Amino acid sequence: MKNEQELKDIVKERYTKIAEQGKAENAASCCGATTPSNKVYNIMMDDYSETKGYSEDADLGLGCGLPTEFAHIKKGDTVIDLGSGAGNDCFVARHETGAEGKVIGIDFTPIMIQKARMNADKLGYNNVEFREGDIDAMPVGDDTADVIVSNCVLNLVPNKQKVIGEIYRVLKPGGHFSISDVVLVGNLPDALKEDAEMYAGCVAGAIQKQEYLQFIQDAGFVNVQIQKEKPIVIPDDILEKYLSTEEVNAFNNSDTGIFSITVYAEKEGEKSNKPKLKLADIQDNTSCCGPASSCC
Repeated sequence: MKNEQELKDIVKERYTKIAEQGKAENAASCCGATTPSNKVYNIMMDDYSETKGYSEDADLGLGCGLPTEFAHIKKGDTVIDLGSGAGNDCFVARHETGAEGKVIGIDFTPIMIQKARMNADKLGYNNVEFREGDIDAMPVGDDTADVIVSNCVLNLVPNKQKVIGEIYRVLKPGGHFSISDVVLVGNLPDALKEDAEMYAGCVAGAIQKQEYLQFIQDAGFVNVQIQKEKPIVIPDDILEKYLSTEEVNAFNNSDTGIFSITVYAEKEGEKSNKPKLKLADIQDNTSCCGPASSCC
């Protein structure tokens, strides 16, 4: 089994390539990391195209849900998107926060940060910024966010407990998160579980659904809810790259299930009644924390 840093390096290397792939290729594969299927057009992603704030240039065909749909983002909120990619969820969140809010995207792949900043510049958003960093050690201060969203990213991080602890640290008292992710019920075949492509493909790094929810509760979150759940079926023409015909049939007929779940949870505490940031305040800080900066 590879160590945490080796797994992170696999993901970073693969997502550097994924950033340059087309949406259709990414959607027809497991998070853009595997060979595309010839049988299924869309394996995991949900369609964003009718979502307010959607940016076609920022949609890479990745993800496994629509966490912003369930995030209860309000005008003036500070929102953080974990694993922000080319920025699509950030731009959807910005539509909800308005010009008086603030959106911070975090990603550890430099080319994704570059793409996201270019997209923000094209859209003229001066209250959306992107910071390069790991989501298990976020470049963000304590009690910063009203809302945290993420789309199919925690499964790519080896230490999920650490990420959930970071989410708790960064959320304001009374804040909440809405996260879409991939989880398991039952056990994957070893050939899938140990393959680097399937790890980067959001499958091999997924953990058991109950373990995932327990990590959230153990971190201190309350009002934990599954907002949406859908099965993910990996097409046979992808499975056949890793498994024999007999193993594919056995897997398809087993009790193992791969699911996308969108989870909501709250950090205990009273929400602050202090005034939200005004646009002028955000503009005054762009020299320190604008789109080209990685300060926190």
